[in-house]
Amino acid sequence: MTSHRLRWGALAWLLTLQFFVVETVVQLRGEGHSRIDDVISDLGATTWPGHQAMNASFVVQAALVLGGALLLRPVLSSVAGRVATWSFAAAAVGTLLVGVFPSDTSGAGHGTGAVFYLVGSALGLIALAYALRPRSELLGSTLVLLGLVGAAATTFFLTGVEVLAEGATERAAAYVLPIGLAVAGMALWRFGTPGSGTRDEERAGRRALAAERARQRDEALEAAARRAEDTRRRQDGSDAVDDLDAEDPWASSGRAD
Repeated sequence: MTSHRLRWGALAWLLTLQFFVVETVVQLRGEGHSRIDDVISDLGATTWPGHQAMNASFVVQAALVLGGALLLRPVLSSVAGRVATWSFAAAAVGTLLVGVFPSDTSGAGHGTGAVFYLVGSALGLIALAYALRPRSELLGSTLVLLGLVGAAATTFFLTGVEVLAEGATERAAAYVLPIGLAVAGMALWRFGTPGSGTRDEERAGRRALAAERARQRDEALEAAARRAEDTRRRQDGSDAVDDLDAEDPWASSGRAD
């Protein structure tokens, strides 16, 4: 996989943060919307000022989520990675439906899209956590935590369990995907930089280099020891011949015989 493709995919996921910017701008266009009590879909209803921008943001979000997943498919080649890709594809389809069918014009299409998005987001983040955990344990732990929060909030929101207000519960379920994808995108961008890598990879590289240097040093010491031993043996043999000649003047002629 080229670093160019990886960076485009990472950038697509990082740009999913556009959702928060557009949501804030559209909310400020009108009055009376509460992020705690009111759901996000109210900002896309045709009666809300600036609803076109909100719905356009949903469509753009779908393209960014799916485009990033497709560009990063070589990174997500494991079983968990493939599960994440398909889950994000479902979430992207759901976001598209939410943007195309506002809640006050097509409740069925909008509701179906919301379910696809929320469920796909939670499952996708959990699967992505396992797919990227070998690259960074911290990244994997962060993503799985976001996925679990999203899964719990989605369950409460879809079943009507009032742990938090409706708007807060929906946002807890919906916000985890752009946050998680942005975190993963920044990390993957860093991983794709030439000469960079995860801390685990850097430590492994340093250990391998140290082991290779130690092996070369040991080989050099062993070679030096063998040369010293050979030299000592030659010197001992020469000294023994000299001593024999000095003690027995007839030794040379005796050896000659």
